[in-house]
Amino acid sequence: MKTITLTPKKFSSIALEFDELIPDKIYNWTKEDLEKYQVPRGNSRFPLSDYFDIQVEGSAEGPEEVKMICDGDMGRVKYIGCKMGAGEIIVNGDADIHVGAEMEGGSITVNGNTETYPGREMKGGSLEIMGNVKEYCGTSYIGEWRGMSGGVIKVHGNAGKQLADCMSGGEIYVDGDCDILAGIHMTKGYIEIGGNVTRWPGGQMKNGTIVVKGKLGRLLEGFEPEGVYTNPEVHGKQLPGKYIKYIGDIGVDGKGSLWLNAEKNRDLL
Repeated sequence: MKTITLTPKKFSSIALEFDELIPDKIYNWTKEDLEKYQVPRGNSRFPLSDYFDIQVEGSAEGPEEVKMICDGDMGRVKYIGCKMGAGEIIVNGDADIHVGAEMEGGSITVNGNTETYPGREMKGGSLEIMGNVKEYCGTSYIGEWRGMSGGVIKVHGNAGKQLADCMSGGEIYVDGDCDILAGIHMTKGYIEIGGNVTRWPGGQMKNGTIVVKGKLGRLLEGFEPEGVYTNPEVHGKQLPGKYIKYIGDIGVDGKGSLWLNAEKNRDLL
């Protein structure tokens, strides 16, 4: 097992880019290799050792044996874990945009908040965020129609707008509240929101499942009620209590399932 620890020692107002620093690429790097590495910063590159104290312990025969610890605030470091396929990354602080974007395997834990696009176009692996996420978690990128297709994202705080835009697989769990248009353009996959949702989950949804355990501010007209179910089994597990099931978005001939906690949404009964 190999542990690589990067401890911030110098703040950069221009974001550093970490897409090249994933276990797949650096599993056999020494401390000297990391200290010589030139990290992108805007249009230039600078030694990684200018910004981080670097420690390397142990060895690895492959990326799956690497644990990379970013031991501090990474709020101005973007693309952490981008396209990673194996290994583990732990961020002991906040993370900038695109953390876990296009990841295919391995695990990332952020012990803080993240900026926009965490888990963008994610294909596999696990992304766990202990704080809040800004908008576009698990979505497609601007101009694309392919969002998250596999893997698991867990958000222990709140999520911003357009969670899982164009989602076509995988699972997303949000413990807190969620802003507008969760699951917009969704074609497959599972979303579970533990708190309240501002409005319009499932807009132009064609398939997949969305569960809202809290209060929904406004339901789209494109969802038709199917019935009220007690302790329904959804996505292989039982939801305790009563839930209202809707099918939609009928505006796009959608067959997606939207489950709303009946007790929290009694005005819809």
